[in-house]
Amino acid sequence: MLASNLNKKNIIIKYGRNNLDSGNTAVQISLLTYKINDLQNHFLIHKKDFSSRRGLLKMVSKRRKLLKYMRKKSVFQYNSIIKDLKIRR
Repeated sequence: MLASNLNKKNIIIKYGRNNLDSGNTAVQISLLTYKINDLQNHFLIHKKDFSSRRGLLKMVSKRRKLLKYMRKKSVFQYNSIIKDLKIRR
């Protein structure tokens, strides 16, 4: 769902340790947030797209689990990514 690979690379560079670090928890959370926001815009147009809505719910659940893991490991990094991505908690 990413609009371009350029957006994905920019997110990896911003939140990862280097430009190849796509497995970092912060990178995964930010990529999921970008996809979730993109799907929310999709649902404004396509209100009855229930199969994509199921995928959205899976992504939200995965992001919630990653945030829970990050909160357990590093509260400072958790608070900074919540504030930076404007995620409600």
